[in-house]
Amino acid sequence: DGMHMTTPGALHQAFAALQAGDPATTQLAARQVLQAEPGNTAAWTLLGLALQAQQQYADAVQAFETLTRINPLESAHWMNLGTALRQARDLPGALHAYATAAARGARGPDFQFNVGLLHQERGDYDNALRLLAEAKAAAPRDAQIALQYAQCCYELLRIDDALRAIEGWAQFELPTAEQLAQLALLLLNLGEQRKSETAMQRLLQAPAAMGPAAMLRLAQVMERSNRLDDAVAWLGQLLAHPEAAALGHELTMLEAQIAQRQKQHARAADLFGSLAAQEEPHRQHIALFPLAKSQQAMNQYALAWATLAHAHAAQMLHLQRTHPEMAACNEPPLLIAQRGCVAADVARWQHRGAPPLHESPVFIVAFPRSGTTLLEQALDAHPLLVSMDEQPFLQQVIDRMEDLGCDYPFDLGRLEEHQLQELRNEYLALARGKVELAAGQRLVDKNPLNLLRLPAIHRLFPRSRIILAIRHPLDVVLSCYTQHFRAPEFALLCGNQTTLARGFRRCFDFWYTQAEVLQPAILESRYEDLVSDFDTQMRQIAAFLQLPWDDAMLKPGDRARAKGYISTPSYSQVIEPINTRAVGKWQPYRVELEAARVELQPYISRWGYDS
Repeated sequence: DGMHMTTPGALHQAFAALQAGDPATTQLAARQVLQAEPGNTAAWTLLGLALQAQQQYADAVQAFETLTRINPLESAHWMNLGTALRQARDLPGALHAYATAAARGARGPDFQFNVGLLHQERGDYDNALRLLAEAKAAAPRDAQIALQYAQCCYELLRIDDALRAIEGWAQFELPTAEQLAQLALLLLNLGEQRKSETAMQRLLQAPAAMGPAAMLRLAQVMERSNRLDDAVAWLGQLLAHPEAAALGHELTMLEAQIAQRQKQHARAADLFGSLAAQEEPHRQHIALFPLAKSQQAMNQYALAWATLAHAHAAQMLHLQRTHPEMAACNEPPLLIAQRGCVAADVARWQHRGAPPLHESPVFIVAFPRSGTTLLEQALDAHPLLVSMDEQPFLQQVIDRMEDLGCDYPFDLGRLEEHQLQELRNEYLALARGKVELAAGQRLVDKNPLNLLRLPAIHRLFPRSRIILAIRHPLDVVLSCYTQHFRAPEFALLCGNQTTLARGFRRCFDFWYTQAEVLQPAILESRYEDLVSDFDTQMRQIAAFLQLPWDDAMLKPGDRARAKGYISTPSYSQVIEPINTRAVGKWQPYRVELEAARVELQPYISRWGYDS
């Protein structure tokens, strides 16, 4: 009986219960001690921790505030108070408590982790990254610290840093089921599907150990890798879990995403709308972009347009916190589109040692949202082709060219044969880090904005074949405006239709100017023709690439489902049967897109879209 137990015995019982995952027993035992000894700091600490474990954050705050009054010089009390205030969403209060803890001598990786987490939630990513990096360096095998640091790097698009932070995850100290599930999702988002699968299989070996947070992450992995039936099944299990409600916004987001995938757009819109209303202004864009998608699916065009304006304004607030130097620009400079190679230099290019067509990559380029993912999956289905999803490898090789003293793209002629071969080898080594290329297979490099890297493509692989994907410019602009792009420069470009239309025109002005100088082998593939007569168009593409015909190319949806993870926003559309639903989507927005139409008219006419 706890009433007759000695205080040390009761506290030991309370601590053991907390360790065993029974915070309710801890809470009861701690309160019994406090009835007899109202100033017992150990009992107050255990009570606060038990309340936190049960998501009773306001009561936990009161417990830790009591501790700071009993012993205001103890840094641990202020640190615990800061964490409880953060969990209760009092971010200014949490910052004050952590500052007081620091003044009282709080140090070490746990403190750095908690303060870094607070800064991340406040949107102060510079301080969050600094503190989490320090915590990671001090405790390199701590799974929770490594995952949070990697997540912060991912949100800042520091992909290489994120991957380095978790590359030794198998050596983490006893990761929990929740941490394994978080790791699987993060690896998937970082494009490491095979490693994500390994983490997930380890997680599934002990399903009984999974709590609601792990189940949530697992369902997110399933949805993101196009295993929708599995995602729905895990969501069903999760909703039946007695502790599921504590997941809050994240559970609602998953329900909304799956409702949208199932075309339950009224329900999805309700859920996304409630999420946006509850979020802080700089985070509302996460729910507003998909909300507009469901509104558009229900033909609520005026409402969708207003929602998109709100979404872009919210994303700008986010950019001001994560990439302030970019947010300060009214319009991205697109510097690469201002620098083209010149005929005098191209005339001295030597192609000795360049690989033949059948050993050269196939490049798919376009302005984003022009149907490139559909093309990529169709080509990837061919046994002689292997695609690697969108990668920045060509730009990395351009950076190496400049390291060699080449003023790209003006004096590419100065690169010698051995230097070009080294650059090709580096590019292919990067590609082989992503995909397995068997003998006789050609790489498919689909990165739409390699549109702006034609000089590098032609200098390295002068015999390669290039597919330029074209779609009605107004459909492209509308689709870009409705997408939630994470890359800061492109998010800024897509912030309004005028900037977007101007960027579209600058990209194609650059492309056609460079194509005239370089004369590469290009096939223009129109999206509208592709989806209306897929068989004929794919046979023309196969002939252009000098490939033997293979019927597998006619089933890109099957190929996409088999691949699982696809990094582009169209990952959910590409698994559907070929259809023409996306043709002419701009029509209900004729008035809103009029300024863009004027800007884009030269290309509307050039490609025959006037009618």
